[in-house]
Amino acid sequence: MKETNSGHAKPLIVPQPIRSDGAGGPDYGPRDIWRDLENPDLLVPPPTDAGLVPNLKMSFSDTHMQLNHGGWSREITVRDLPVATTLAGVNMSLTPGGVRELHWHQQAEWAYMIWGKARITAVDQNGRNFIADVGDGDLWYFPAGIPHSIQGLETGCEFLLVFDDGKFSDLNTLSISDWFAHTPRDVLAANFGVSENAFASIPSGQVYIYQDKVPGSLESQKAESPYGSVPLSFKHRLLAQQPVITPGGSVRIVDSSNFPISKTVAAALVEINPGAMRELHWHPNNDEWQYYLTGQGRMTVFAGSGIARTFDYRAGDVGYVPFAYGHYIQNTGTESLWFLEIFKSDRFADISLNQWMALTPRSLVASNLQVGPELLDALRAEKWPVVKYPAGSEDLK
Repeated sequence: MKETNSGHAKPLIVPQPIRSDGAGGPDYGPRDIWRDLENPDLLVPPPTDAGLVPNLKMSFSDTHMQLNHGGWSREITVRDLPVATTLAGVNMSLTPGGVRELHWHQQAEWAYMIWGKARITAVDQNGRNFIADVGDGDLWYFPAGIPHSIQGLETGCEFLLVFDDGKFSDLNTLSISDWFAHTPRDVLAANFGVSENAFASIPSGQVYIYQDKVPGSLESQKAESPYGSVPLSFKHRLLAQQPVITPGGSVRIVDSSNFPISKTVAAALVEINPGAMRELHWHPNNDEWQYYLTGQGRMTVFAGSGIARTFDYRAGDVGYVPFAYGHYIQNTGTESLWFLEIFKSDRFADISLNQWMALTPRSLVASNLQVGPELLDALRAEKWPVVKYPAGSEDLK
């Protein structure tokens, strides 16, 4: 039963796999009704869906939660979403003072701060160091092999980490505590020029996340390097960028052109207003890994040879689009849909179906699709990543 604003319960409408044209039939169970309510386009696919497309959706809510004093983490890799071979994602939260310990990876780390504040530190191969505070909508990027740390500030924080290898696991990283625990004490003593007693209380294994005090100001934590600071900042303020605004929403693109250190990951932060959609398009450089931040929407993916499939997404879900597959994303809710498009690439690139047609000889488009002036006159040479579509244009159910 659902409760109305007046406090009275109203009957739950149980969805059935029946399309408005009569196709399908009732499902009397056993079944997970709540799952069906969240995935209406799996229960009743648009009639244009056809063929076999692999699963392109995974929710962080369905993953294992790693709980530590100081925070938590969960991840989506090829083990959870087998099609996602290019990138893996970690959703992590740190308490005020909570620390993701000193560590490094064989993969590059790209991150988006969902909420809160954190302090990040790093040192590069030339002894140049970096320390900065990051807040809502900020990014950071650490190249593969660069040692770093993350610590929650006074509010605590939650963020998304993306790694440029779908097989990556954050629980199998290279950590300072783990290395100390598996190095003989006499070797540690010789390395640092101290007695073995200096290591009497080191952890017995990987710490991963631990609770500490909220650090002082940036100024109070400065560690001056004789080699200076890193030449390219590891931080980028994505929300400070001027967005590309269209009638249906906005887009902010970040790649090596405006975040120079980010050599292996490019991204776009997309806003789709109610009643709007991310236009029909595809990406000519790599697969697309998505993270949904707010709202709800649906994506249809076209794989060629008459194959297409539709998926529904909510905040906290991950979506995926294989290389060069055509797709579009509609806002199916009443609030703005915000999500990240992320790629294993140094540059963001997409091809607009509308723009391609507009910049192709008019007669060729007309003869190929057997269309007339109504469509041809509406084509735009200017790319609009997000478009407003007219009421009643949703797929027939």
